Amino acid sequence: MSDGLDLFDKASLIAAHDEGHAFDAVVPPIVQTSLFTFKDYDEMIACYLGEHVRPVYSRGLNPTVRMFEEMLAKLEGAEDAIGFASGMSAISSTVLSFVEPGDRIVAVRHVYPDAFRLFGTHLRRMRIEVTYVDGRDEEAVARALPGAKLFYMESPTSWVMDTHDVAVLAALARAKGIVTVIDNSWASPIFQQPIALGVDLVIHSASKYLGGHSDVVAGVVAGSSDLVGRIRSEAYPYLGAKLSPFEAWLLIRGLRTLPIRMKAHERSALGIARRLQEHPSVETVCHPGLGNHLPPGLSGTSGLFSFIFREGVDLRRFADHLQLFKLGVSWGGHESLIVPGEIVLAQKAQPNSAVAFGISPRSVRLHVGLEGTEALWSDLEAAIAASSG
Repeated sequence: MSDGLDLFDKASLIAAHDEGHAFDAVVPPIVQTSLFTFKDYDEMIACYLGEHVRPVYSRGLNPTVRMFEEMLAKLEGAEDAIGFASGMSAISSTVLSFVEPGDRIVAVRHVYPDAFRLFGTHLRRMRIEVTYVDGRDEEAVARALPGAKLFYMESPTSWVMDTHDVAVLAALARAKGIVTVIDNSWASPIFQQPIALGVDLVIHSASKYLGGHSDVVAGVVAGSSDLVGRIRSEAYPYLGAKLSPFEAWLLIRGLRTLPIRMKAHERSALGIARRLQEHPSVETVCHPGLGNHLPPGLSGTSGLFSFIFREGVDLRRFADHLQLFKLGVSWGGHESLIVPGEIVLAQKAQPNSAVAFGISPRSVRLHVGLEGTEALWSDLEAAIAASSG
């Protein structure tokens, strides 16, 4: 399913912001300041009365941050966007802007592990109930939605890469007057446009593909002016998780190459996923692009997927034999990474939660970076051979 914009259209949306910079610079300057002064009393009071919107303090509005927000909003087809200091601050600020004690959230299964932990700890303490449902079962979603205040989605989901018909799920929630939120970090706005599919708010861990260089931690939420404005007024000023100008500048840099990087990640990851699918030591490959057709709503796939080994493969030897693939969390940068499922299962913080996101102890999550596909496959093949039997 195409969203109507090809890669050149999306690249043009990004390039449209590369005009009018100070000193005619091709790269926008970083406005690295904590506050902004006023020329006189009348200008200051007009700002405080809401008659004139302008930067006052960088926890609220900063020109460099605002440029990133506007660029991301255009890519997502949204009216507005707001940047945060991390993906988790974007998630928590969004959720807390729309729920109160006693409310209920419906969430799809296998959401991002830290979102799952947030829902199971802090929201529970606030007497906010979270109901999990298989997003592939549209009838089950319809049964769970009545009475909910918020519907939280991911597609594809973390680790197991379940895909959902986002447009159908969003319509079910809209019919009940429920605000919909989706984490779109996996697909990026290049390969999925949730706003066009009827979703109200789109969240990104901007640390991933939007940044693309593994040198920034940030988050962002895009949606209508009214809903983003609610987050900006009700949670953003008080939780304090503002995006810094320098990190916003790094994200602007990342957005410039996003369309090209996403195609490169897609091509290499698909090639490796198909080879893993045929490997005798591999039981299952969880990658949304392996079927004959892309799932509804997706126009492409990214570099993140998982697979499950058959019995007889030593995960420790496999991991330690790899050369190009490094052991590390996160994803979305130039480097290729793995996370073994048994390590996630071993963590002490809420150990049973890993089962809830569907992680098999024989699974491996791969992020295929921007190194050569053949070199990456040789690395994987040699590590599998060294760890089998």
